[in-house]
Amino acid sequence: MAKVTRVIPGFRFTMGFTLFYLTLIVLIPLASLILKGGGIGFGKFLQTVLDPRVLHSYLVSFGCAFFAAIINSIFGIILAWVLVRYEFSCKKIIDGLIDLPFALPTAVAGIALTSLYSENGWIGRFFYAIGIESSFSLVGITIALIFIGIPFVTRNIQPILKDLDTQYEEASMMLGANRWTTFRRVIFPEILPSLLTGFGLAFARGVGEYGSVVFIAGNTPMKTEIAPLMIMSKLEQYDYYGATAIALVLLILSFLILFSINLIQWRMSRLKGI
Repeated sequence: MAKVTRVIPGFRFTMGFTLFYLTLIVLIPLASLILKGGGIGFGKFLQTVLDPRVLHSYLVSFGCAFFAAIINSIFGIILAWVLVRYEFSCKKIIDGLIDLPFALPTAVAGIALTSLYSENGWIGRFFYAIGIESSFSLVGITIALIFIGIPFVTRNIQPILKDLDTQYEEASMMLGANRWTTFRRVIFPEILPSLLTGFGLAFARGVGEYGSVVFIAGNTPMKTEIAPLMIMSKLEQYDYYGATAIALVLLILSFLILFSINLIQWRMSRLKGI
């Protein structure tokens, strides 16, 4: 029997390194967060996380992140479709601009968005003219989260569309299906797992986003305060236990949502394999 030559070392070494890396980078920080949050005492913990101002900040963060992820899912499909299926001038430049939110410092993004969408901004003046407050409001927060989340959806869908054989679409059209039916029955089921992944990543990034949101949010108590801002406020007051408690709830809720999305993907893959 011929010996199999592998490029990288064997399973034991790579698995050991993987566990060491995950423990050092992920598990130990999360464990310290849990231990720090538990050290506050159960009564004080509940008093901190159930404070009306904190609860409202969770609602703002999760609500705006959810709506931004929904919008990104729709426009992410459109952007990926255009970049994969059409040839046009400056295509590579536009493709590169998709990743700009990854490279741009969040504070710079926040300042730029605030300038654009303020009442006297280039874009904001049109929103205010029709009665929509595009800055220092929930709309402004959602706009910022759309900006930082769109690459997650687009980049997850692009490879699937590239690998999807156009013959399936042609066969569907030849059998009498219209364009909408072809997309709904042929294309969408193929990109749905990647779409859910992009949605989950955009949603998780939006929940924890601080730098690009804090400038455009206005930070009005019980209106536009986000959960990360409440954590920073606790830290500025040297209330480390309070900040850890809020962060712990944020972590648990985000984990449950991402776990639910992964569970849906797993069940979809099983149904698809049947």
